[in-house]
Amino acid sequence: MELRQLGDNGPKVGAIGLGCMSFAGFYGMASEEESHKTLAKALDLGVTHLDTAERYGDGKSEEIIGRFIKDHPNRFTIATKGGILTQPVRAFDNSEAGLRRALEGSLKRLGVDHVDLYYVHRREQERPIEEVTETMAAFVKEGKIGGIGFSEISPSSLRRAASVHPIRAVQSEYSLWSRMPEIGLIRACRELGTAFVAFSPLGRGIFNEKFLDTAALGPMDFRRVNPRFEEPNFTLNCEAIARFNDYARSQGMTSATMALAWVLHQAPHIIAIPGTRSPEHLEQDAAGGSVKLTEAQCWEIDRLLPPGFAHGDRYSYTQLQGVERYC
Repeated sequence: MELRQLGDNGPKVGAIGLGCMSFAGFYGMASEEESHKTLAKALDLGVTHLDTAERYGDGKSEEIIGRFIKDHPNRFTIATKGGILTQPVRAFDNSEAGLRRALEGSLKRLGVDHVDLYYVHRREQERPIEEVTETMAAFVKEGKIGGIGFSEISPSSLRRAASVHPIRAVQSEYSLWSRMPEIGLIRACRELGTAFVAFSPLGRGIFNEKFLDTAALGPMDFRRVNPRFEEPNFTLNCEAIARFNDYARSQGMTSATMALAWVLHQAPHIIAIPGTRSPEHLEQDAAGGSVKLTEAQCWEIDRLLPPGFAHGDRYSYTQLQGVERYC
């Protein structure tokens, strides 16, 4: 597994990390036993960076990780996120009191007194990002977090935050079918010494050898109301990606391995965090951290799946709430 820097002053981690949203049932039911097997496999494969959040199952994902790392201390670099309220309605709280409450809860569930990276999960637009960064910088000074992160912010917001304190990482959705960060965010991260962490680098499971049966998705599955998984978009997307899958097989790879290798190929400061609760799928994902694509392969991938090929928005209007748009 290739190692990459989690920000200029951060630790080195595996280029492929593990997104732990699925531990909380967002993509179907997951048992703690299965999740722990996946975490054990991660250690075997050199997948050393875990990404979770208070929001994932109201702390369930963090609790599952906490019970695992109790018996495997200091083996993972851990990132978690706070700043989203779910009661009485979905809202965002980036106040010092709100972020401190969220952080203290996360530390307790994880069973640690420090996390390597703490993200503001969504920006509270009414509150200046400079003020929020000062709050997070205080957490760094107190030793509760190793570095500051923001999720789904614009390049301009990143530059404002970085004027107050170095930002260790920004995470945004990035994959072969979600390429908006190429407009400016990946570049801004590079210029500021910030790691770009690509979440959903497998398109929420679309880059897989077997396409989803959308009719069988559970009631809590995020994709049930996601435009790209609704008809006719889903069928059109599958037709395009089927050609990519055939090409990946012709090159001796699974589609997941090739799709992740493509993400990492785009810049050396990118870290990908595919989510899975399956040790078998994690093996395919981790392989993407060792593959070096040729220019000919990249050219063919771009021909098969050019920027903007995907049918449907990446979020519904409800899911888009709190995400910063730009350009």
